[in-house]
Amino acid sequence: MPRLSNKSLSTFVGIALSCAWALAPAAVHSQETVAQFYKGRNLNLVVGSAPGGGYDLYARLIARHMGKHIPGNPLLVVNNMPGAASNVASGYVYSAAPKDGSVMGAIFMGAVVDQLFSDSRATHDPTKFQYIGNANADVYVCLVREDANVKSFADLFTKELIVGGSAGGASTRDFPTVLNAVLGTKFKIVAGYPGTREISFAIDKNEVQGSCGNSWSSIASSQREWFSSGKVRVLAQEDSDGYPDLNTKKVPKTVDFAKTAEQKQVLDLYYSQTAFGRPYVVAPGVPKDRVDALRAAFMATM
Repeated sequence: MPRLSNKSLSTFVGIALSCAWALAPAAVHSQETVAQFYKGRNLNLVVGSAPGGGYDLYARLIARHMGKHIPGNPLLVVNNMPGAASNVASGYVYSAAPKDGSVMGAIFMGAVVDQLFSDSRATHDPTKFQYIGNANADVYVCLVREDANVKSFADLFTKELIVGGSAGGASTRDFPTVLNAVLGTKFKIVAGYPGTREISFAIDKNEVQGSCGNSWSSIASSQREWFSSGKVRVLAQEDSDGYPDLNTKKVPKTVDFAKTAEQKQVLDLYYSQTAFGRPYVVAPGVPKDRVDALRAAFMATM
C-alpha cells in the first residue's frame, strides 16, 4: 500500500494512547482468555462506506489477513454501513454494537475530526473511541477530465469546474468546499453520490468533470487506466507536503496558492487529518486485553 509507514502508524498509536488508554474500560468481564473469547467467533468489521471504494478495499484486504494474528483466530466479516460520511457506522460502533471486542469499525478520518471543523450533530465522541490502528497516511488530490475547460489549478479562480462529492463530512465533499471558502476557487460540487466508486462512474460518463478529496493511493490503483490513457489527470495535491512521485512530476499543491499566511495555516491544519487516513476503532468499554490483542494483530497485519 502506498504511503504506509511506521511514522503514520506511530502517530495514530500516540493518539490512541492519549485519548483511549486514559479511558480504560472499567467493565468487568469473565476470566476467559482472549483466545477463548475469539475462538470460533466472527469479528464484524463495519465499514462506513459503500462497497468498492478505497475504505472498503482497504478493509477487505485487512480482514483477509488480520484474523490469523488474533488469539483464537476469529473470522473477520466485512459489513458495509454507508451514510453521513461514516457517521452512521461510527454511531453504531460507539453506541449500539456489542462492547465485547466482536465489532470493529473502519471509519472516515472526518468522523474523528468533524467536531473540530463543523457544527454537525455528533453521533459519537471521537476522544472516547479505542483506536486499534491506522491503515495509512495519504495524500489527497483533485482530479479533472482532460477534456474539461479547466486546464490548471490556477484556472479555478476564474473558471467553474463541476465535481462529484459524497455527503458532508466526506473528503470528496469537504475538501473542495474548504478550497472554495479559503482560496476562492470555483468548484461546483454535485453532492450526494454514495461513494468514490459512484463518483468515478460519473466522471467516466461525463456527468461531472472531476473530483477532489480523492485518496491518491486508492484512485491510482483502482482507476489506473485513467492516468495511463490520459483521460483523467491530477490537477493538484491537497496536502501540505505532497506525494513524492507527484512532486517529481511537478503536480502543484493547493497550499502553494494561499495568498496569506493565515490561509496557509488553515489549509495546513485541515490537511493534518490525513496523518490518520483510515482509522480502525472499537467502542469505549471493550476490555483492555482484547483491545491490546486487536492492536497487536493490526500491527502484525500491516
